[in-house]
Formats: sequence, C-alpha cells, structure tokens
Amino acid sequence: MNARVSVPDRTVGPEIGLSLLYRDALMLVIDKPAGLPVHPGPKGGPTLTDHLDALRFGLPRRPEAAHRLDRDTSGCLVLGRHAKALARLNRLFADGKVDKTYWALVEGGPEATEGRIDLPLAKRSDDPRSWWMKADPAGAPSLTLYRVLGRANGMSWLELKPVTGRTHQLRVHCAAMGWPIRGDAIYGNAGREGPGLQLHARGLRLPLYPKREAIAVEAPAPAHMRAGLVACGMVAASQNPLPSAGEGACAADG
Repeated sequence: MNARVSVPDRTVGPEIGLSLLYRDALMLVIDKPAGLPVHPGPKGGPTLTDHLDALRFGLPRRPEAAHRLDRDTSGCLVLGRHAKALARLNRLFADGKVDKTYWALVEGGPEATEGRIDLPLAKRSDDPRSWWMKADPAGAPSLTLYRVLGRANGMSWLELKPVTGRTHQLRVHCAAMGWPIRGDAIYGNAGREGPGLQLHARGLRLPLYPKREAIAVEAPAPAHMRAGLVACGMVAASQNPLPSAGEGACAADG
C-alpha cells in the first residue's frame, strides 16, 4: 500500500486561498488556487513567489517550486524546502518517476471509457516568449492516458495521467481529440471572461525516500469545478478521502 499523508485544509495563505496538503523535512505540497501564477511574468501582478516566505516553517530560506503548474490550473504543487531537496525533487520529475493525476471537465468527451492520446507536440511559434503548443508529427513524443469518470449535460469528467510532461500537454491533447477542456481560452472554445479552466492537479505519487513507501497526496476539488463534477457523478462528501490511522499521519519535520 502506498502511504497517503496529508494535512487536510490547513490554510497558510488565507488572502489567496492557499492550503498546505503535505509537509516533511524535504518538501511541501500545496493546493495552488486557479488564477495564481507560480512565477512572475512579463505583465507583472501577484504570484506564488510573493507568498513563499510564509512557507519557510522555521527554515532560513523559502521553498521553491519543483515543477510547473499553469496559472489557471489548480491543485497539487510540490515545493522543495532547501537546495538539496529541490535538486532531488527536480530529478524525480525529470526522470518521470512522479505519477501525476489530473481531473478535467471537457466538452463532449471520448466514446471509449479509457484510452491513450499519443500525439507529438511542438511550439506554435519560434518566438522564445511563446508557450503555446500544437500537435505536430515532428514534435516531441507526448503521451496521456485518460479514463472517463462521469458524463452529464454534454460534458465528461476525465481522469488524465500525463506520462510525459510537455508544456500544455493535457490542454492540447484534449483539444486535438475534439473534446477541449472547458474554460480553455487558448486551445478551446471559451471566452476570456469564462468560468475558468476546468483542469485540476488532483494528486501525485512521489517516491521521495528510497526506503519508504511512496508519498501520495490529493487536493480536493476546487470550487470553480465542483458543480460540474457533482453533475457528472462526484459525491461531494467523499471526493477527497482522508487517510486512515494506519496509512500515515500528518507529516512532521524530521
């Protein structure tokens, strides 16, 4: 059994709705709200970086993000608490050893209840400032596994597992298959003033300690997706099961 350890709904950044899901001596996992960029961009404005000092928990330096999560994507984001920890985490993500699970609400949906999207991806533009991507046979290999968790009102609730970690991979893959993620103003049909991107980093499984079971952390469904998820069959009271006493306790430092 994989150890699931979490700090359920411990708010550490009330002004931005930031919650701590997991903490130990090497890493933190936070529940990043949708709309909050992780790093500063050319347009300025608030970012997660502005709030990292509040997550030091007694250490001399602030933690830093170990991987990417789009501004409009909510959910699990891993932070390394010091330089050595960050290097170890970066290597795990780079080597594809972190299992990531996303939830998405998409327009329409696949006919099959599960399958794989194997479409190479490349940048749309040679402009180094551009992050927009496209399906391109000459691009980098990109693989996503999907499973339909529910359907309702012309939409589907998907579980998405990116095997590779390309920029905007899930958004481009879903759009290329004909079922764009709801609220996607770049690759889908949403307007700029829509309900927000319906994509959530639901959970991850991370083998941080070689002699221990992998750490599994889950983030609860975000408010802006909850109505759609419930319509598709999610039971609100049980969508984020907490660990039993035998699965591990709230992680402490050390």
